[in-house]
Amino acid sequence: MLCGLVWGGCSPSGPAGTDEEKEPQFLIAQSRLGALDFGGAVEAFQLALETNPQSAASHYQLGCLYADKVLDPAAAIYHYEQYLRRKPTARDAELIRRQISGLKERLAKDFLAMPPTSHLQKQNESLTAENRKLHEELDQLRAELAGRAALTNSPPGRVASGRADAAAGGSLAGGRLSLVTPSRSGAARPGTKTHKVKSGDTPSAIARQYHIKVESLLAANPGLNPKRMRIDQNLNIPAR
Repeated sequence: MLCGLVWGGCSPSGPAGTDEEKEPQFLIAQSRLGALDFGGAVEAFQLALETNPQSAASHYQLGCLYADKVLDPAAAIYHYEQYLRRKPTARDAELIRRQISGLKERLAKDFLAMPPTSHLQKQNESLTAENRKLHEELDQLRAELAGRAALTNSPPGRVASGRADAAAGGSLAGGRLSLVTPSRSGAARPGTKTHKVKSGDTPSAIARQYHIKVESLLAANPGLNPKRMRIDQNLNIPAR
């Protein structure tokens, strides 16, 4: 009944006639309203507001349309409140306030009636699961980086680092470090020659350079991996 009373004012004539109701877009909107073209009337009233943002009549008509024809309670509340802001002492002000209260109750009921497995809740659950998965992957990457750092930055007393593992008698194979006692390895003895690896060096090239066999070179450097020689790595050169 309340909606009917309010809609009674939402007609081609609208509230008490004013100059703003004589504007072209407002007249077009009223014409569409009389033809029951509610969507077209909403569009025209919006254009009337763009021309005259202070048009209380346009807000009034849009409030009526959104409340009972286009069915957008939130938009109806907005336009009714804008109407009351411009005409707080209008003769239908109390009726409009009651209509606003009813629209707010409608919004609250619609919100409470939303099922617990709504689209927003499903989206939130999906984002939560994705976030948890990303955290797990991040923890895994951190663990892998920590393991690599432990291999390349061993503490004193163990194999010093990847750059000195061959010189110290250590070897890196299959991701594990092995330790060779210097006194029993090919550690340089007094008078033994050493060779500092340069770019492009291979065991064969080094052996030819010092006129020794490749087998002798490898035997003098236990743990040497021909495919993992590093520049500036020191190799023992056995006597011929």
